[in-house]
Amino acid sequence: MTTEVLQQQSGRIGQPLMKAAPATYSFRILMVNVCFLGRMEKGTDDWLLVDAGLPYSGARIHEQAKRCFVGRPKAIVLTHGHFDHVGALDHLSREWEVPIYAHEKELPYLNGESDYPPADPTVGGGWMARLSPLYPRKGLNLGSRVHPLPADGSVPFMPEWRWIHTPGHTPGHISLFRDSDRVLIAGDAFTTVKQESIWSVWTQHQEMHGPPAYFTIDWRAAGDSVKRLAELNPMMAVTGHGTPMSGEELANQLKRLANGFESETVPKRGRYIYHGRAQQD
Repeated sequence: MTTEVLQQQSGRIGQPLMKAAPATYSFRILMVNVCFLGRMEKGTDDWLLVDAGLPYSGARIHEQAKRCFVGRPKAIVLTHGHFDHVGALDHLSREWEVPIYAHEKELPYLNGESDYPPADPTVGGGWMARLSPLYPRKGLNLGSRVHPLPADGSVPFMPEWRWIHTPGHTPGHISLFRDSDRVLIAGDAFTTVKQESIWSVWTQHQEMHGPPAYFTIDWRAAGDSVKRLAELNPMMAVTGHGTPMSGEELANQLKRLANGFESETVPKRGRYIYHGRAQQD
């Protein structure tokens, strides 16, 4: 299973639309990916948007969607609510007038109750990490437009997919999995680029890493989530940051990440290093 470039875009802001797997498409804007789930068949409006990118990217996401699908999506599903995954959410949800779904533990950051905890610029290394205190962390207030995902793990309007609670990066982080061909949309549970490094983000050098360290608030839960995803033995993974990874390379790198998470990925010190342990021990 390999990715396929479907459309070329000019410049580095909008990158080519990638077909990661049947009815699964990844579209990168600057440093973050959004996903379109659904078949590009003439006349179909049976599709979903997963995540909503950076602020001010709504017009580009909307333009790409119009090229690929008919009409508006059935819904928008969020892996989590960090600024780079919900930046165009208000614009798109009003434009399309569709429901938004997220894990119940993520809802406080989407209904005006809470802001995200401060970033930790001391972990991960690289300028993306050092600049992280400047990144927006204020929650949204989407009101009645946002709903909890079904408790049974099903994904609205997409019966072939299921959601999996993969906390650590945020309390209500989820990943999506399609059992029929073992395709995984991992969000920020792990990445295929060193997201803390500006150079790696610019070049998109592919290598597997844990969640973006500067925004990860529970390292024990993050490690457990990576292990849970590794146990699924995915054949293809689309991550929130980086390029899709598949096959033996994915299997080997995900297993290595899971087995060495505590010793190689968890920072030795930092703002949240003992947060998960304090809560769970």
